[in-house]
Amino acid sequence: MAKAILIIDVQNDFCEGGALACQGGAQVAKKISEYLSSNSNKYDFVIASRDWHTPNSENGGHFPANGIDPDFVTTWPLHCIAGEEGAEYHANLDTSLIDIHIKKGQGEHGYSIFEGTTDSGETFPELLERLKITTVDVVGIATDYCVRASSLDARKTGLEVRVITSLTAGVAASSTEAAIDEMVDAGISVAPTA
Repeated sequence: MAKAILIIDVQNDFCEGGALACQGGAQVAKKISEYLSSNSNKYDFVIASRDWHTPNSENGGHFPANGIDPDFVTTWPLHCIAGEEGAEYHANLDTSLIDIHIKKGQGEHGYSIFEGTTDSGETFPELLERLKITTVDVVGIATDYCVRASSLDARKTGLEVRVITSLTAGVAASSTEAAIDEMVDAGISVAPTA
């Protein structure tokens, strides 16, 4: 029975200066690196996801059609385009500490890590099964979107899930609070610190 930490979408476009910036994103990237440096022995696997949206595509309705403004509910400004600077991990995240990389949102919304695949094409659920992962800690960006979706999917799959909120950044206070309530109601442990 293995334990993993899931680092969700700590990417340039979700940090200060990016296309969909979250306040505190760069700081969270730094704090995750510091946490991993001193706690790597607590995890069998360190797994990180990235939005990796297909260029020149609406990505299943994630991006609005040309000439239409995003509604920030179901459609979003262009972000994390595969191969572009915005899709890269933030420089404050020490990628040498990551064992497995997952790309998601390739032609689709891709909020949850469960929608992603490794570069070899293994789906995230297949990976969990192969590595016998039963427990996950979830950190990253954004608390109220992709961290929420990934955590809820992990819980639905029967995993033991903890979200470490000091290692997350949210889009807005109200939606972050609502996401935390929803996660707690789903049986997820939400802890301010590890």
